[in-house]
Amino acid sequence: MHHVLQRVQDSADYMPASQRDQVLASNLGSDWRQLFSSFDEKPIAAASIGQVHSATMKSGGTRVAVKVQYPGVANSIDSDLNNLAVLLTASRLLPKGLYLDKTIANARTELAWECDYVREAECGRRFQKLLQDERDVFVVPSVINEASGPQVLTADMMDGVGVTKAPDLTQEQKDWIGAQILRLCLREITEFKFMQTDPNWTNFLFNYKTSKLELLDFGASRDYPDKFIDPYVQVLQAASRNHRDTIRDRSIELGYLTGHESQAMLNAHIAAVLTLAEPFSESSPELYDFRDQTITDRIRGLIPLMVRERLAPPPEETYSLHRKLSGAFLLCARLGSRVRCRELFANAMAKAGI
Repeated sequence: MHHVLQRVQDSADYMPASQRDQVLASNLGSDWRQLFSSFDEKPIAAASIGQVHSATMKSGGTRVAVKVQYPGVANSIDSDLNNLAVLLTASRLLPKGLYLDKTIANARTELAWECDYVREAECGRRFQKLLQDERDVFVVPSVINEASGPQVLTADMMDGVGVTKAPDLTQEQKDWIGAQILRLCLREITEFKFMQTDPNWTNFLFNYKTSKLELLDFGASRDYPDKFIDPYVQVLQAASRNHRDTIRDRSIELGYLTGHESQAMLNAHIAAVLTLAEPFSESSPELYDFRDQTITDRIRGLIPLMVRERLAPPPEETYSLHRKLSGAFLLCARLGSRVRCRELFANAMAKAGI
């Protein structure tokens, strides 16, 4: 599974110009070059399942980034997942508690979303509307409709630097970046119920000139239904207050637990929830220092027992949500951010009326 996902996230192979032009022509028409006053032949980056070219729109002179998907990549990923499922099932390499069929089904759905640039454009526009009250903090690039299609996505060029590669950040800037990313995560969960779930650090750019965060890549965005998000938020709130019985009861409601688990499994599950919510806990420091956090290591240490003892697969929404949350924590750790997490959480709960 790691290799399939790695292929999607980190591909750095550029397609031949003739192949690229075929994709552009099939999406934008044979006269696609007429849309641009300039189009850089050499890609500036490989992004997920495509490559990115710098260009300038002929109409309006807007500088844009043109993402062109590799031909056949969607079918290739689907085939790779099928082969992986056959290999791991036949070899019995993985324990039953991993629920491989659920994991692969979830990966298949999410990777199909990543390959659908029409859907990604819609999600980007949706985030732009959701964050219109935060234009002083976040920038979501506008999609150029006339230069986009199922395998081509053109949007405003962003000038920021990936937050983990930005040089000479002050501690104040590191703290601010970490706080805004975590605050956005909490808004996505409690308010929007819609999240960009790709934790790739390159999706967050810091613009030194504007002191704003620029957000990229909305292919993995998804909705969360009320029937999942409401009890999930209650679990987080219970964890912040160390209410173990409520964690158990809401976890049964969500399907994390059946109610018939061993005491060891129950204890491990509750410990994992408490650990995940630690930055928001009433017992945590007011200013949580992510330079000292061991959240992901401690949760990783609980996985062998939970895999061995688990009686039911986690809700499918969990895969993406926890990937984003843990990715945000790791990003804060990488930056060395110090964040008032308790205050962020309390404000998010109050705003959501919880």
